[in-house]
Amino acid sequence: MNIKKIISKSNQTGLMLGAVLLTTLTGCVGYVDSPRAEVYAPAPVVVVQDDYVYYPDYEVYYSGSRRQYFYMDGGAFVARPAPRGVSVNVLFASPSVRMNFHDSPANHHAEVVRQYPGHSSPRGQKDNRRDDGRDDRGDNHGR
Repeated sequence: MNIKKIISKSNQTGLMLGAVLLTTLTGCVGYVDSPRAEVYAPAPVVVVQDDYVYYPDYEVYYSGSRRQYFYMDGGAFVARPAPRGVSVNVLFASPSVRMNFHDSPANHHAEVVRQYPGHSSPRGQKDNRRDDGRDDRGDNHGR
């Protein structure tokens, strides 16, 4: 036998064996792409309770957390960025009462108006104005 034939046959055999081995090993290796477990964390929810200050002389509520004024307009409560009929400076300089509720002023307005009527002190507290329009000093600068 010729040596070239033997080498050629062994090269072919080796090449075949290498191809079979490579195919077998590649076929055995599996790639598994399973769903990745992703953690969903929703954004934190910050709940800010509404806070209201009531201005009885104007029947206006102010919410500092919303930066809105609430008052009756046409028989319904409205929320606006400015008070109706009075400047902010005059409103803030007038008597006010911090409210203890945290929902809509419309839910409490009837009781608040009874408890804090405009142009006077809350019921049960002494008002320094007299019925004739004069205050304790005898003039009418309080009105």
